[in-house]
Amino acid sequence: MNAMIISAMAGVLLGAPAFAQEPPAVVRAAGAEKARVTDLIKAATTEGQLSYIDAVIQPQTNDELTAAFRKQYGLRDSFKVNYTLTNASGVITRIGQELQARRVSQDVGGIAALPWAFERARAGDIIEYASPEYAAFDKAIASGLAMKNYFAFNGAYIFVPTWSPETLPFAGKSWKDVVGAVSPGRMNIGDASKSETYLSTYVGLRRVLGVDYFNEVAKLKPNFLVRSEQIVARVVSGEDQTAYFGMPTRVYQANMRGAKVKFLLPQEGVVLLAQATFIIKGAPHPAAARLWIDFILSEAGQEILVRNETLISGRTGFKSPIPDYAPSIDALHLVNVDWHAVSSADMKKAREEWMSIFNP
Repeated sequence: MNAMIISAMAGVLLGAPAFAQEPPAVVRAAGAEKARVTDLIKAATTEGQLSYIDAVIQPQTNDELTAAFRKQYGLRDSFKVNYTLTNASGVITRIGQELQARRVSQDVGGIAALPWAFERARAGDIIEYASPEYAAFDKAIASGLAMKNYFAFNGAYIFVPTWSPETLPFAGKSWKDVVGAVSPGRMNIGDASKSETYLSTYVGLRRVLGVDYFNEVAKLKPNFLVRSEQIVARVVSGEDQTAYFGMPTRVYQANMRGAKVKFLLPQEGVVLLAQATFIIKGAPHPAAARLWIDFILSEAGQEILVRNETLISGRTGFKSPIPDYAPSIDALHLVNVDWHAVSSADMKKAREEWMSIFNP
């Protein structure tokens, strides 16, 4: 065979997608949707990578998501998925700085700060994308936990009282029961002065518990932390008797390693922290970003996230593989908050109040 022909054929093969047959996402599609997905895959292959920033997803979960994402769309192993894990405030700061500088490096963001997400969508900093997966989030959208064609949530989580029976014999049913059960200085609490998610939890709980109650919590002289992993780790080690804002995700992960940590779903309700996931204006890899949104909100993406991160899915009819730790939304007593109506100014005022109570 002519050497020039061989060279040309090699170039075609190297530039082609990684699948000899149609990838699963294309096989399952039909008509206009099939053409849409095929075009996105071709464009994403040319882009060669995706970058996303998130406040929950752990490295091992990212690895499984990345492998499944590549397989879903027939992308080569050389297709890069760049992942940044930080706290909620870190996500807000990074995205805000990049938007202001008009040098956006991230394609997709994930953060449980709905007031911020609604404001960014209204300001045009989150691009409109009508993913077909939004149809499965109709109830979440109607409940004000998502914004159609702008963001749904890749998963939601809650912060609740958490303890180890080995260090604290606790049998309470209420947020208020925690106050009388813990010794001063032996409880930790998520620092709402540094985290949007702990602040959002405070905003919701304040509505049902009142300011006087939190003054009583402050008298326990809690230890202030930010990372959810550390919060539960201190309960496991016995450094703290309880975590006021413990995360069932971290409880599950600790128990899988042999711990025996418990958590309470208080009778007054819990604040659902829906982690909005969205495409950032100016995303450098827009085709890959659209595919990522489709995947992360799909049944397959949700199964990986719920199973690994104990997140609560927003998909209608989704059956959790670990309902004891990540129950369905319908099984939870939620504190209702109209996040669409909560402004940045409201959040700032709440933070100032929290700091005046706790003086972290």
